[in-house]
Amino acid sequence: MARPQHIVGIDCGSSTVQTVIAAEPAEPGGKMRVIGVGVAPSQGFRRGAVVDAEEAGRSIRQSVAIAERMAGVKVTQAFVSIGGVHIGSQPSRGVIVVSRADGEISTEDVGRVLAAAQAVSLPSNREVIHVIPREYFVDGEGGIPDPISMTGVRLEVDALLIHASSPYLKNMQKAFAYAEVMPEGFVLDVLAAAQAVLHKRQKELGVLAIDIGGGTVSCGVFEEGKLLSAAVLPVGAAHITNDIAIGLRTGIDVAEQVKISYGTCFPEEFSKKELVELEQFSPLERGVAVPRRMVAEIIEARVSEMFDLVVKELKRIGRDGQLPAGAVLVGGGAKIPGLVDLAKKRLRLPVQLGFPTEFDGLSDQVDDPMFASAVGLTLWGEEARLQGGFSRRLGLGTLTSFNNAYGAFRRFLKNFLP
Repeated sequence: MARPQHIVGIDCGSSTVQTVIAAEPAEPGGKMRVIGVGVAPSQGFRRGAVVDAEEAGRSIRQSVAIAERMAGVKVTQAFVSIGGVHIGSQPSRGVIVVSRADGEISTEDVGRVLAAAQAVSLPSNREVIHVIPREYFVDGEGGIPDPISMTGVRLEVDALLIHASSPYLKNMQKAFAYAEVMPEGFVLDVLAAAQAVLHKRQKELGVLAIDIGGGTVSCGVFEEGKLLSAAVLPVGAAHITNDIAIGLRTGIDVAEQVKISYGTCFPEEFSKKELVELEQFSPLERGVAVPRRMVAEIIEARVSEMFDLVVKELKRIGRDGQLPAGAVLVGGGAKIPGLVDLAKKRLRLPVQLGFPTEFDGLSDQVDDPMFASAVGLTLWGEEARLQGGFSRRLGLGTLTSFNNAYGAFRRFLKNFLP
């Protein structure tokens, strides 16, 4: 079967499911073209994890259908983001002897050393999803980003393993089977976002990517062009909405509208006399008005806690206040007014919003921090296809078993379809 000429990225978040369809460049080195975008409310997901596979599948299918109509193509496979507090990471090393008699290191040798790095003892309910090479060593000489075609006897790699919960992967498998879309591969959400918004120079100097989702915040620290650490924190933009609902004694839907319309991270900008009329959001709140300063105080408290957790992670790896390129914020939660300034204060770093770039076509449709992960997935997909295989590019150990299980589950579902 001919390979599709388009690449699809699906970002399954706690608030929305986003699908981006991009056409591959017509010429080598050209820009990809965004030809379809779909956004649907996220049902069946909680904190990045599937809690109802059938409902999650319907959300995925709805998002994909919107993008299909815009692009005029049929989506059967996609690169998929994963996140959630079940994600873990740990350093690992792999060592092999170079196979060729002349000592020239081949792509097969690189694949073998990454496989050796992946051979670690993990609990039975964990699976490795990424083996990210950070540095290669040839005969003890380090600092090598790409050892292919070099000559030596002994090849080593310092890698970062990112692993996920096996039940999580199985539930994602079921959700995508219901949606009738086969994952080509999984990418940690913050890594996909970093691919879309970070420049090579930023990764060389030292930069922190922060993806603020509905249920979680994902962080990735890059330095000297390599990933130093990745972490997922159990707090997100939905927690801000919950705090507003509790503080104002109102419903979640009203609280969300208050956050979107009047939310800010700096309460000192408003006097106590400036009020927000809740009746504009719900007739049940007739005559109820709350100080806008109070809303801002609630948001400031939760966002400050969020960035304090990020600082704790930076301290753990010895990079607190030591990233010259600062932090780049993406995700729907990053757009709260004043959040960038508060992040500068709490992180003690330069901070900016991240916008996907380097796209033609409907680029204005994805020129938003909330699309960073979905857009980044298509970029990972393009690089994977150019390099001849997604699993080799990322050292994925779960893709084959996942696709086999996906096919079996989809055949099982067909027994119940009319």
